[in-house]
Parts: sequence; C-alpha cells; structure tokens
Amino acid sequence: MRDDPTVVALVTRATAGDQGAWHEIVERYAPLVWSICVRYQLNGQHAEDVGQTVWLLLVEQLGKLREPAALPGWLAATTAHECLRVVKAAGRIEDLGGSLDDALLLPDAATIEQEIITAERNARLRAALAALPARCRQLLSMLMSDPPPAYAEIHAALDIPVGSIGPQRARCLDRLRRSKYLIGLGEDEVDSPGGVARA
Repeated sequence: MRDDPTVVALVTRATAGDQGAWHEIVERYAPLVWSICVRYQLNGQHAEDVGQTVWLLLVEQLGKLREPAALPGWLAATTAHECLRVVKAAGRIEDLGGSLDDALLLPDAATIEQEIITAERNARLRAALAALPARCRQLLSMLMSDPPPAYAEIHAALDIPVGSIGPQRARCLDRLRRSKYLIGLGEDEVDSPGGVARA
C-alpha cells in the first residue's frame, strides 16, 4: 500500500513491546476492520469475533511483516478472509452472491486502499474532535446526530442562545480545520458528507 512512515514507526514500536503503539494501531485501524465486517453483512457478535481473531493474528504476525507499511493492507485482507470464513460457516454465502467464487468476494486492491484512506481520515477526525474544547465537542456532536436536533433543543441542552449556535458552530469547525491532526487533509474531506462539517 502507501509508504506511510507513521505506520512503519507504529509497527516498529509495537514489535518492540510498546503497548501505547499497539493501542494506537488498534484505535487507528479498528474502523477499517469494522467496515469490512459491515460489507460482509456480519451481525455484531460475528463482527466482534472477526475483530478479535484479526487482532490475535496480528499479535502473532506483527514481527513477521516484511514491509511494516503494508500493515493496513494486511489487516484488510486478513479481515476479508476471516469474514468470508464466518459467512461460509454460517451458510450465508447466498446472501453475498452464492454463485461467486471466493476471489470475487475478497476486496480488490483499490477497494482496500479506499477503505484504508477512509479509516485513517476518520481516525484523524476523531482525534481532532477529541482535542477540541468540551463546548465545541458537545455542540458538534449534537449537530452530527442523525437527524440533528432543533436549535431550541441545543439551546436547552447546552445553554447557548439560539442566535449564537450557527456562529459557534462556524468557530468550532474553524478550530477543527486548523487541528494538527488534520494537517494534510483537504477542506473537502472535513466538509464531506462523511466529515464533521456535515453536522
């Protein structure tokens, strides 16, 4: 996949026993694992089982990765294989197009790359949101809910005057865009339908 030096550093630190690096890997790539489970239409319990299996396999294989930068691709491929195993075991292969052979059910490199990019973007957005002041986090969280609450509800919950909600939202989003966690992300990625500005 991409030659991302932060991935190489994380893998190197985790291989050396750094628990913080291990937790960062899990936090960063858990959305990728989960998104692949969703594509295979796994229920919550099966998705959790696949996730646990993938992380256990990673513990066993982490030091054996020839190219640490390939970790996201390894996670995506391993997750897809585990999902397919679970789907077959449950006899649900028809749900995914029973006549398709295994190769067609596994994601192609372009799909894996897009899921990795999306997972990494979402992890950076979560980190940027977590770094905001509590008031901004609360406001943006409320505005991101589906459907978003009426301004009167936001006023009641956060004690923000109704006329100030829009300007405060704009200031919070501006702080978010300037976050160190979002350096390198385009404004369209923050403002995209999957981004926070969609609030």
